[in-house]
Amino acid sequence: MAPTRVRISTPGPAQNNSPHQCLSLQRRSSSHQDAPRAHQNPAISITENVLHFKAQGHGAKGDNVYEFHLEFLDLVKPEEEERLNKLRLESQGSPETLTSLKKGYLFMYNLVQFLGFSWIFVNMTVRFFILGKESFYDTFHTMADMMYFCQMLSVVETINAAIGVTKSPVMPCLIQLLGRNFILFIIFGTMEEMQNKAVVFFVFYTWSTVEIFRYPFYMLSCIDMDWKVLTWLRYTVWIPLYPLGCLAEAVSVIQSIPVFNETGRFSFTLPYPVKIKVRFSFFLQIYLIILFLGLYVNFRHLYKQRRRRYGQKKKKIH
Repeated sequence: MAPTRVRISTPGPAQNNSPHQCLSLQRRSSSHQDAPRAHQNPAISITENVLHFKAQGHGAKGDNVYEFHLEFLDLVKPEEEERLNKLRLESQGSPETLTSLKKGYLFMYNLVQFLGFSWIFVNMTVRFFILGKESFYDTFHTMADMMYFCQMLSVVETINAAIGVTKSPVMPCLIQLLGRNFILFIIFGTMEEMQNKAVVFFVFYTWSTVEIFRYPFYMLSCIDMDWKVLTWLRYTVWIPLYPLGCLAEAVSVIQSIPVFNETGRFSFTLPYPVKIKVRFSFFLQIYLIILFLGLYVNFRHLYKQRRRRYGQKKKKIH
């Protein structure tokens, strides 16, 4: 449809001085019933004596783009243009404001996670120095609540990666989330026999040690700070700790297999005519393979990150 042009005249004291305006209206549909009920993402701008407006609206025929051009006989005054730009920024949301909100949100998330894992790490360390090996066997009963909280909150980290709030790849985040929560909620959480084993101490300790360096690094990144010591620890400490953590998780799965076989928990029998009992330990054996595949994926991802961070400096030195 060709644009329609409408001239609007406002009566004034003199014919020559009347502030005539010319309105050029463009629509994607010719139906008068297709008037938009709501504007989305309005774009407003002024060039000399013409005001340009463009927005997406929902009418009788669905979503359409509507735009009009309001032509003034005189040039727009600078103060009026400034007011219009302010209105446009308020309607769209200032990019700086959105960035600040995003950084504030990520800073608070990383701070809460840092405090949670720091509490676990400090308490386990103090208990070990006071009680020695005896602290191994009641780790779950003293640390589980905080670990439950931190691991449930880590779901947010995967969501942030999935929706683009952070630049982290989704797959490594998802692998770590599912792997840790499987160990915590299924292996330890559902079996009281596993909660008194020493392996719980080593699993919780390796997890918390990694995170007390990772989350502060992310916190400082939100406020554009780079502490070289912390950065080096963030990109280095995982090298020994990730394999050790994976080994501890594997030991916990292996130790849980006879427990699940004895109790029959999560086992089931296939319906007639098969009638074969499928033990949960069968899935645990498959999980052991998946566990080490996940270690490879995450190890490769972290190695690439470290190489990206420090590889260029080494090239410059040589």
